[in-house]
Formats: sequence, structure tokens, C-alpha cells
Amino acid sequence: MQQVTGSTRKGNFFKLLKESIVGGEQEYTSGSIDRAIFLLAVPMVLEMVMESTFALVDIFFVGKLGKAAVASVGLTESVLTLVYSLAMGLSMASTAVVARRTGEKDPEGAAHAAMQAIYLMIGMSVLISLAGIFFADDILLLMGAGADVIREGHNYARIMLTGNAVIMLLFLINGIFRGAGNAAIAMKSLIIANVLNILLCPALIYGFGPLPALGLDGAAIGTTIGRGIGVLYQVWHLFIKKNGIHIAARHLGFDMAVVRRIIKIAAGGTAQFLIGSASWIFLIRIISIFGEEALAGYTIAIRMVIFTMLPAWGLANAAATLVGQNLGAKLPDRAEKSVWRAAFFNMIFLGLVSVVYMIGAPAMMTFFTQDDEVLRYGAQCLRLVTIAYIFYGYGMVIAQAFNGAGDTRTPTVINIFGFWCFQIPLAYVLAVPLGLGPAGVFIAISAAESAIALAGIIIFRKGRWKQVKV
Repeated sequence: MQQVTGSTRKGNFFKLLKESIVGGEQEYTSGSIDRAIFLLAVPMVLEMVMESTFALVDIFFVGKLGKAAVASVGLTESVLTLVYSLAMGLSMASTAVVARRTGEKDPEGAAHAAMQAIYLMIGMSVLISLAGIFFADDILLLMGAGADVIREGHNYARIMLTGNAVIMLLFLINGIFRGAGNAAIAMKSLIIANVLNILLCPALIYGFGPLPALGLDGAAIGTTIGRGIGVLYQVWHLFIKKNGIHIAARHLGFDMAVVRRIIKIAAGGTAQFLIGSASWIFLIRIISIFGEEALAGYTIAIRMVIFTMLPAWGLANAAATLVGQNLGAKLPDRAEKSVWRAAFFNMIFLGLVSVVYMIGAPAMMTFFTQDDEVLRYGAQCLRLVTIAYIFYGYGMVIAQAFNGAGDTRTPTVINIFGFWCFQIPLAYVLAVPLGLGPAGVFIAISAAESAIALAGIIIFRKGRWKQVKV
């Protein structure tokens, strides 16, 4: 009897797994909360796994070009995080609005709001492209890059900034699909983009067949092409194939009222990410004081941290969708229960990952570098940053729950105090006056992220987010 029950459960699990990956319209405002989390989280986690896998593969190939190339990528990506903050803020607003309209059973309103968000994103990306064309060298210089790094990386920075539209639209449209509850489309678009990235980057960096060896520039070109094709896949599903949310000709009109509503939510979300991203620029600026080895070790280690943090963001994004849809359906208690369950699962996952990094950090770093100093800094960063992973697990879910409710102001305020009033001053004091060097920065990261998570939990429990109108 137990064997039959076990077989049945196994069959149900794989049936549910297939359902989550195939995708389609789902009902997330009734039934099992764990089932709803699973259906949303699996494609979102797989989506983020692909994103983080590419980050590691990319730095693996770039690492073969030397410390200057790795440092160039690290500095450029620090600037790009500011750019992506705009995309993430607008994506977050789109998820909140589309999820709320979906919970209210208003697919027309969801599609109309999605189109307004796309207009906003296109306008922003054009301005950023112009900055990349004319000021790439100056941006690297402002970040503290030396002559070798600027010579090695100025074209990389120019290509990545100029081609920002494909990455920004990829973020945005995936946020639209997540809000509509169809996370599988978002997953598939990133799989396409990142598989192409993984194939194109080494081929364009080192040359393959008729493809010339372009060095570091090849990494930027491969990323732009791969993600551009991912966007085309999204556009096909959004505008041509009716799959959950569909934008038709009647939704193309510009609507200032909806645009203002999206901007209001996106402003908080963008500020939230800008505050965090800008703080990372200050942190990397402090680390750069200690030389290329410290900067390269930090860059590699953070890619590895991202490798495990991005899948955890999949669970956090699932919570955001569940909050938005259940608030739209007038089910605030179900929305809250969904958040606590997702946070618990996230804590378990990141806690296990933390143990792995504590034990295996030096061995893992050897896959990316053989330089003893770079390896030492990277392993130190991995261990000190991930020591607080169980707090991150709860913190990122709580933050996304606020965002999914349309309350982007609360996590923004928390980030201001956590990053600017606590993390940056602490990092500088520990690293420079107290002489801990880069280790002081790594300790400050863990301390600040833990404090931010605890503050978020305390405020979330008060429940004011349930009253936000979107």
C-alpha cells in the first residue's frame, strides 16, 4: 500500500513539474499555496539558474584574458547595475500592475498597462545608448580604472551600454509575463538568450571557424546578440501568439494616466535598486584601492554569489506574483501566507548553499583563476558574504512581497538606511582606518544585508502593505 502511495506521489510530482515548465494560464488565488508557489517558482528558479550559469561561464572565458579584462568587466557591470536598476524598477511595477489586474480578472487592463511600460522602457534605453556611445571611456575613468583597464575594456563598456535595450526589454517583458502568472514564457526566453550567450561568447572571444577572435569585445557582442533573440521570442508570444497575456492593436494607444501610475510604482522600485546598485559602486571603489588582484577576486566571487542568489530570486518573484494576484482577488491573508511559505523555502535553500561555500570556496575559485592572490581574495569574499545567507533568504522574499503589493516605498527606505547609512560607512571604516582591507568590505556586506532583512520582516508583520492601491 505504501509503495502504491509513494508511486502516486512521485507521479503527481512529475505531473506538477511538467505543468510548471510547460506553462499556460493558472489560477493562483485558490487551492494549495504550496502548489501555487511550486508552479510559479520552478520556471522562475530555472530562469534565474540560466542567468547565473551564464554569469559564471562568461567570467570563466573572460578570466582567460587576464586580470585587466576581469577588472574591466567588474567595473563595467558596476555601472550597468545602475542602468539595470531602471529596468528592474519598471519590471517590478509592471509585475505589480499586471498581477493586480489579473487577480481582478481584467485581462484588457493588464495588456494595456504592459504596453505603456514598454513605451517607457524604450524611451529610457535610447538615452542610455547615447551615453554609452559618447562617454564609455570617461565612465571607466570615473570608476577608478587604470590605463590598462581602460585600454582593454572601453569597447566592451561601449557595446554593453549602447546595446542596453535588449537586456532592459528582456527584464521588462519577463516581469509582464510573471505578473500574468505565466512564468514559463519568461523562463524559456532566458533559456534561449543564455544558451546563445554561452555558445557565442567563447566563439567570439577566441574565434571559431569563420568567426574572428574579438577578445573582450566578443563577450559583449555575444551577450547582445543572444539577448536580442530572447527579446524577439518574448515579442512573438506577447504580440502574436495568444498565451495568457496578449497585446493587440487596441492596446497600443498611449495612456498618460496609466503611465503615471506605472511611473509612481517604478520610481520607488528604481530608487530601491539604484540605492543598492550605487552602494555596490562605492564598495567596488573601496576594493579597487587594494589593487587588481583584490578587484578580480571580488568580481569572480560576486559572480559565484549571483549564481546562487538568482535562483533564490526566483522564489522571491513567485511571492511577488502571488501577493499581487491575491490582493487583486481581495484575499490579503492568503497573500501573507504565501510570503511566509516562500521565505521559509528560500531560507532552507540558501542555508544549504552557505554551508557548501564555507567548505569549498578555495576549490571552487580554482575553476576561474590560478593566481594565488586573486584566489585568496575570492575565497575570502565567498565565505564572508554568504555567512548571512539565511537572512538573505527571508529578506529578498519580504522585499519582493512589498513590491508585488505595489508598496515600493518601504523597501526603498529600508535600503537607504541599510546601504548608505550603515553598509558604506562600515565598509570604509573596517577596510581602511581599521586595516582589514577587502575583508572589511565583505563583512560590511553581510552585516548590512542581515540588518535589512530583519527590518523588512518587522515592518512586513505590521501589514500596512495590504492596503496599497494599484
